[in-house]
Amino acid sequence: MNSKLKDELTDHLFEAILKLQNIDECYNFFEDICTVAEIKALAQRLEVAKMLKAGKTYTEISEKTGASTATISRVNRALNYGADGYNMVLERLDTHILNED
Repeated sequence: MNSKLKDELTDHLFEAILKLQNIDECYNFFEDICTVAEIKALAQRLEVAKMLKAGKTYTEISEKTGASTATISRVNRALNYGADGYNMVLERLDTHILNED
């Protein structure tokens, strides 16, 4: 855990996010707390991570998502050397999809 990130206000934010119960609630909350551009950037980074994990090239990722090579590189660095958040979420999303089939 990044000690520079952790504080009481951030804890409250994450606790609030954990209280959301469905996608509609997420849309409502994030629309209020973030700009559209911020939400789109977060969604783009998650898609970049998913594509990197699938072995796609920077060119393929950039063409599909519109992400810059700097963003793709940053996400790649987080996948390889970060706090493992992307890997954890992507694994859980894959497991969730498999359990629905």
